[in-house]
Amino acid sequence: MSEYDVVGVEESGGPMPPLKWEEGLFEQIVRGHQFFGEWDARYPVKGQTASDAPSGSVSLFADFFGDGHFRLTATHFFSALLTFYHFHVSQLSPLGMVRIRHFELCFRSQGLEPTVERFRAFNHLQVNLGFFLLTTRGSKRLLINPTKSYHDWKGKFFFIRREVITVTMEFCEFVPIPKKNLKIPKGVA
Repeated sequence: MSEYDVVGVEESGGPMPPLKWEEGLFEQIVRGHQFFGEWDARYPVKGQTASDAPSGSVSLFADFFGDGHFRLTATHFFSALLTFYHFHVSQLSPLGMVRIRHFELCFRSQGLEPTVERFRAFNHLQVNLGFFLLTTRGSKRLLINPTKSYHDWKGKFFFIRREVITVTMEFCEFVPIPKKNLKIPKGVA
């Protein structure tokens, strides 16, 4: 596993809640984000949970696409983070997605290439109730007033073909590694 820091590990989140959102909202995401038919985006069957992704599919949470500004296909930067941190997209919380995408959009708007090294200068991983999120490292904040929480997000999910996210993903074991102080690269802050 890569050298990274996971703090605040709180693994037990209990069982995943079952489906809890309207199919019409799912269809709005599919249409609004112009999913291709071959991606096989599917609304789950009543009683299924995000843990029940069919073989060859992954679960994505609806809140990734709102405040998280997630788009398919995933960017190279997002794929690099999944590879570096060794976690699966379905293990990421919407708050984590918001931080990742906000970082990427801020850097791109300034003509800077977002990199894992630069990202790590501002953020570190945290595990809360079995999901990864990212928190600010030190006093360097990119988000002035970040969203504090999402309600019922675990029940708002859908399935999509695994190949849509073109990086090898693995389910990460939650092993805390001591926190390291990283300096912000010159010319970044």
